[in-house]
Amino acid sequence: MEKGVPIRSIGRSIAALKAINRHGSLSMMEISKASAVPYPTACRIVQTLLYEGLIEQEPARKRYRPTALVQTLSHGFQQDNHLVRAARPHIVALTKKVGWPVSIATRVGRNMMLRDSTHANTSLTFEQYYPGFTLPILDSASGKLSMAFAPDDEREMIMKWMRVSQEIDLQYLATAEASLDVERIRERGYAVQGRNHFNRTPGKTTSIAVPIFHNGMFEAAMTMVFFVTAMKLDTALDTYLEDLKAAAAAISHDLSDVSGEA
Repeated sequence: MEKGVPIRSIGRSIAALKAINRHGSLSMMEISKASAVPYPTACRIVQTLLYEGLIEQEPARKRYRPTALVQTLSHGFQQDNHLVRAARPHIVALTKKVGWPVSIATRVGRNMMLRDSTHANTSLTFEQYYPGFTLPILDSASGKLSMAFAPDDEREMIMKWMRVSQEIDLQYLATAEASLDVERIRERGYAVQGRNHFNRTPGKTTSIAVPIFHNGMFEAAMTMVFFVTAMKLDTALDTYLEDLKAAAAAISHDLSDVSGEA
């Protein structure tokens, strides 16, 4: 096997478990669709996950949900809470000012993972999102921002992982990569996603993401989400971009202070 090429069966199993964990409860067909795994393969994966105790079938329903055992998968991960501690007061204050929910996300592999958000602090949201929720890196404002500010060799490595993935269409990947204007994002200091299709309300929200830095290095993306029907993207940028950048700059400053005190 070529060095660096993932084991397909393991990748599919992880994708299925992540899909169940993300949505909370899925039917077998929904698991197959959400994880981009053929139905017969999804059935075998589900049986294995049931056997291992990571998921369970809901009583009286042919739907599957994660068990408490999935928490053991993160037991060895010692999460650095400096980012959340530094960001929390600023994103809460920003949400109070602008009304829209704000989130903090970092890159984990080929995805962006939510670290904190203020969806619970405002009524201007369709859904509440909690730490651990993931978004594809090329289909989210936070992901595009992360890719733009990544070192060139790191960005190429991420693209290499995606090219060898069995779950990603190469034509789509080529189009997405070509549309990623790294220099423009860096120059402007923000990235956007016109419509968010990979969240719990596909197509109903738009996002603007700005960078958070730690001692001059990109650390995370701070993203504001708003309803597509509420305003056009240009209007949102004119109205909120300076507030977003100011909050991100304040977090960057405090993040360095918090880390220095540790």
